[in-house]
Amino acid sequence: MTLPVLAITLGDVAGIGPEITAKSLLGHDKLREKCVPVVIGDLASVRRGVESVGGDPVAISQINDPSEAQNVPGTIEVIQVGPSLESVPVGELSPEAGDGSYRFVVEACRLARERAIDGIVTAPLNKAAMHAGGHSFPGHTELLAQEFGVEDYSLVLSAGDLYFFHLTTHVSLRQAIENITFDRTFSVLKLAGAFAESMGKPNELIGLAGLNPHAGENRLFGDEDADVLAPAVEAARKQGLNVSGPLPGDALIPSAVRGNVNLVVVCYHDQGHAPFKAVYGDDGVNITVGLPVVRVSVDHGTAFDIAGQGIAREASLVLSLERAASLAPKWDVVWRAAQAM
Repeated sequence: MTLPVLAITLGDVAGIGPEITAKSLLGHDKLREKCVPVVIGDLASVRRGVESVGGDPVAISQINDPSEAQNVPGTIEVIQVGPSLESVPVGELSPEAGDGSYRFVVEACRLARERAIDGIVTAPLNKAAMHAGGHSFPGHTELLAQEFGVEDYSLVLSAGDLYFFHLTTHVSLRQAIENITFDRTFSVLKLAGAFAESMGKPNELIGLAGLNPHAGENRLFGDEDADVLAPAVEAARKQGLNVSGPLPGDALIPSAVRGNVNLVVVCYHDQGHAPFKAVYGDDGVNITVGLPVVRVSVDHGTAFDIAGQGIAREASLVLSLERAASLAPKWDVVWRAAQAM
């Protein structure tokens, strides 16, 4: 069986991306049985990452196209994108590093559109650095959506069989409330249904968390649950989706953690991220559903405070590679199902 080729975007080179990439590719040989990893980034930064974890820079080689990858355990194959970032200081916010993180993602998207790769795995970028570098995206997800020209997409946190879809992510809470519309809610419910269908579980229960405490409690604590979320649930049910909600988040999310609900839709960033990270930590990954190619990301940031010390844990990146490798062969099914909804 042909192994999926996965582009690893190096992220912000001033952060821990280079060293967790080095640890993942030099210390986890069994990954090579699941995928062909190709780093999209900066040779000098990868070399610095390898040295920080006590590796030998001779393991690094430059290639010009993913088709050249040999996938030999104990090696790192890198496609250089743009000028060298060797002068970027580690652990500091840098416009050059922010611009680089943007360019790495854009190049990976180009390779995906040309079908030179089968999936994208992203090391963390720093949003402030990317903005300083001239690219005003809230994060990876929105940049990927623009590159692929999609409007219906969702950030999805996943651990095992549990998936948290998000109606909104990197905006203020005030803006999130404004962004939670009938159309957006209906769209994400359909994406969750398409994802379930692609996994062979078209009748999988989808739980929608309420926006307000107690899901509004009959309008005592706000009208959004009754006026926006409930009609979207009803519309999704009419399309054959098994949706329940809006349900109080403090009841739905613990039930999901206990394994009673595998597909959860939350309203805003911290409603999903805070409990998810508290429970799963390094065992979680970030998947973007709604793109024509699988994209999986680590579920942590750039950690400038420990960057360059070689102590950052690579567990989330290894898990991201494994999850992307497992999803890539059937991602066309996810994409087609999403387009058909």
